[in-house]
Amino acid sequence: ILKKVVLVSFVGFLAWAYNTIQPPPPNICGSADGPPVTAPRVRLQDGRHLAYKEHGVPKERAKYKIILMHGFMGSRNDFLNVSKELQEELGVYIVTFDRAGYGESDPDPKRSARSAALDIEQLADQLDLGPKFYVMGISMGGFSMWGCLKYIPHRLAGAALLVPVVNYRWPGFPANLSNQAYNQQARQDQWALRIPYYAPWLTYWWMTQKWFPTSSVMSGNWKPLNRFDAEMYQKFLSGGRSVEHFTATQQGVFESSHRDMMVMF
Repeated sequence: ILKKVVLVSFVGFLAWAYNTIQPPPPNICGSADGPPVTAPRVRLQDGRHLAYKEHGVPKERAKYKIILMHGFMGSRNDFLNVSKELQEELGVYIVTFDRAGYGESDPDPKRSARSAALDIEQLADQLDLGPKFYVMGISMGGFSMWGCLKYIPHRLAGAALLVPVVNYRWPGFPANLSNQAYNQQARQDQWALRIPYYAPWLTYWWMTQKWFPTSSVMSGNWKPLNRFDAEMYQKFLSGGRSVEHFTATQQGVFESSHRDMMVMF
């Protein structure tokens, strides 16, 4: 009898543990109980949709056509602080979009750097941006830009990174420099990067559990390493980012920010 009790208890524990680490299903935009679709969207070959927003001069007379990829917990509403006068002078057309799982773009359970690049290529084709266009990645959006360089280089007229997030395991970095930079992070952030790399199936549980401190960025207590970053970060927060973060991850944090970490790290 004791063996049966132990066995049943063990099976029950496994079932509880399995359910605990499973993320909830995404709250798809446009579904019966999901957030409404308010932005224009394009339909991709696999049936998913990407929401986008256009800025600058009309693309028909633009000299530069740029696709801008937002960062961590961002959305299509993230845009460079560029005056309309400068946009007109340079002839710049910029399209921002919700990356897969963010804002009003459908989640992609197979998201990768390659799929991100192909999403961008299809967006460009459906918006008739021509055979070549520019890409720009902000922060975590940088991995989408790296994907473009690797998988669709023939479509790029140019590429740029703004304050990019880096992967400390990239072989191109000197090992001593990577280790030094990695160890300068708070211990909780070091673990927040280890989990998606070594145990991606634990990412949702780790990022949402309350037993141990997790990512300082996601928990809202990130501390910049220097005074200049601190000043910029305060300006960033003063722009209503808490509301923007909510709408950016309205379909679920797993399919948006957590998948970002699983792909990037």
